[in-house]
Amino acid sequence: MSSLFDRKKIIPRYKTIGFLMVLLGICIIGKATYTATVKRDYWMKVADRLKRDSVDVKPVRGNILSSDGQLMASSIPEFKLYMDFKAGGEVKDSLWNEKVDSICEGLHEIFPEKSAAQFKHDLEIGHQKMSQNYPIWHKRVSYDVYSEVKKLPVFNLSPFKGGFHTEEFNSRQRPFGSLAYRTVGDMFGAKDTARCGLELSFDSILRGHSGIVQRKKIMNKYLSITERAPIDGADIVTTIDVNIQDLAERSLIDELKLINGNVGVAIVMDVPTGDIKAIVNMTKCSDGVYREVKNNAVSDLMEPGSVFKTASIMVALDDGVVDTNYHVETFGGIMDMHGAKMRDHNWRRGGYGRLSLPQTLEYSSNIGVSRIIDEHYAQHPEKFVEGIHRIGLASDLHIPLVGASPARIRMPKKNKRGQYTNWSKTALAWMSIGYETQVPPISTLTFYNAIANNGKMMKPRFVKQVVKDGVVLQEFPTEVIIPQICKEKTLKEMQTILHHVVSQGLGKKAGSKSFKVAGKTGTAQVSKGAGGYKSGQTNYLLSFAGYFPADAPRYSCIVCIQKSGLPASGGGMSGVVFHHIAEGIMAQDLKMDVKDAQDSSLVMLPKVKSGNLLAADYVLSHLGIKTNDGWGGTYSNGNPVWGTAENKKDVIRLAKATPKENHLVPDVTGMGARDAVYLLENRGVRVKIEGRGKVMAQSLPAGHKINKGEICSLKLE
Repeated sequence: MSSLFDRKKIIPRYKTIGFLMVLLGICIIGKATYTATVKRDYWMKVADRLKRDSVDVKPVRGNILSSDGQLMASSIPEFKLYMDFKAGGEVKDSLWNEKVDSICEGLHEIFPEKSAAQFKHDLEIGHQKMSQNYPIWHKRVSYDVYSEVKKLPVFNLSPFKGGFHTEEFNSRQRPFGSLAYRTVGDMFGAKDTARCGLELSFDSILRGHSGIVQRKKIMNKYLSITERAPIDGADIVTTIDVNIQDLAERSLIDELKLINGNVGVAIVMDVPTGDIKAIVNMTKCSDGVYREVKNNAVSDLMEPGSVFKTASIMVALDDGVVDTNYHVETFGGIMDMHGAKMRDHNWRRGGYGRLSLPQTLEYSSNIGVSRIIDEHYAQHPEKFVEGIHRIGLASDLHIPLVGASPARIRMPKKNKRGQYTNWSKTALAWMSIGYETQVPPISTLTFYNAIANNGKMMKPRFVKQVVKDGVVLQEFPTEVIIPQICKEKTLKEMQTILHHVVSQGLGKKAGSKSFKVAGKTGTAQVSKGAGGYKSGQTNYLLSFAGYFPADAPRYSCIVCIQKSGLPASGGGMSGVVFHHIAEGIMAQDLKMDVKDAQDSSLVMLPKVKSGNLLAADYVLSHLGIKTNDGWGGTYSNGNPVWGTAENKKDVIRLAKATPKENHLVPDVTGMGARDAVYLLENRGVRVKIEGRGKVMAQSLPAGHKINKGEICSLKLE
């Protein structure tokens, strides 16, 4: 044992090794403490150089398209401009001091709202603070403006040498301006989030998904590593027809201005599919201008008035309690109805006397309709309300717009003793003529559309498809709410009565000499909350709901106008708007080949307006008229190319115009109204038009610096 293990030799060796290990441990702890305290600042700077940043990469928001693929809302990049005064070190500082005056002069030329001296003062403050993210301009700018700023001294260097850098945003632009504003929707610009309309309802589809990029800084340079690529948003294809939308908006605003209306709504629906082709919501603002403030068409819960009478008579006919040969006495136009006075609109002229059932709708007799319903349903009012639900007027349409609400039609309820708890003796009579209920315009139109569609009630459709990179990702098929709202016999009788309302009743002004129209007028007093119907000046809701052509329905339409005081006429005011919309749509549908306009015997060249050269070239080429080469542009791409047109012997010379800066008024003389308004409103200028033809004069001269809220008057001849 002693020969194998010499204790005197081994133990000292173990002690020496143990001592060395303890000493090494003390050194390591000491070094770590020294590094964490004395050398802390040094190693934190080293860590900053090697720091890995997780950077979100925003996707491009999807577009909102009209039914034929035109852009209604699209994203374009916008930039906020910043300067990092620490970047570049002493070399940049010396260059900055040398070029600061020319930089500020250049910024003043790009942003004339601010002087060069102001730019210099503000930038010097940032330079003294050695700010790394100092804002150069307080607003977002377009790519063109960013490119101009990038050309300035110092700014044209790389971000690490010059310090100029940007923050990119997706700016939402609407090529058609305010057209269908509340339906298409809007964005909170600063937050880059959806605010209303389809933008909000389909936000998850349009938004896409953010990506992540890891950035590693090594010796003042960044190495970007994509960890997750951004997924751009998909496009949605709406059912909106831009031409019908524009027509409906202009027709409604013209009438609102004429009668000094407060609020106006117009909706156009495609009969067989339920597609919403146009939806207009106009409110008179404090400055007297009509704008889309709220989507009244889907959210306004108001008593619909006489357009509801159609539903009342349909229920009575469908239940078989009356037929079209039924007659009712309306007396002298005024009658006591359970202690309250019921009046017809002509009661001061002696009323209508004895009326047939169809005539109660043709002349919109309050007494006639209310007596029919009250006499047959007074003992069981719930049966009448059940009938209203059966024909679909109270259906929840599930409109894909925030704020939309279904109709509210009260159902009678009884207590244990069999007494009605929420019902009065007058409730049924007044409900039958459109009071005691709350129905948004979209619900009323859906009901009338079902009558036009031979009894099939379609769900209103706002979006047809979700598309990305030309591939359809999702379809939104047409949806039937009720296959048949009433008996076929009832339907045919109602279709005939509604046609007679327009052809020989109070709805004549909604009719047309070119095609048949069917529909119903409505004039209702609007309750003022706790003040009731008689607090001060009376407000009215004027309506016309119908469809056309009556013998082969293609479109249904409702027009609602709220106004204060008399005169007030559903047929004479809302019916007129319906007439203009219907005639305009039918005229647009008379499509002809442009070659049919060519006259082989005519040698004179047509006069061509300045404006969108693509559209002019497209028509001229199809007419076989020569245009010059070299100006470029393709009509199929859809992007307008602005310029002038001039006749030169046997050729029409098209010349591209040099585009003005966005803050300057363009030259629109010689253009048609559509192109001129498009160019001016795209730059924030409000437009007033006088006359027809082409623009001969503009009140704001070309090159004038645009100030917010300015109005440009155009004279057309």
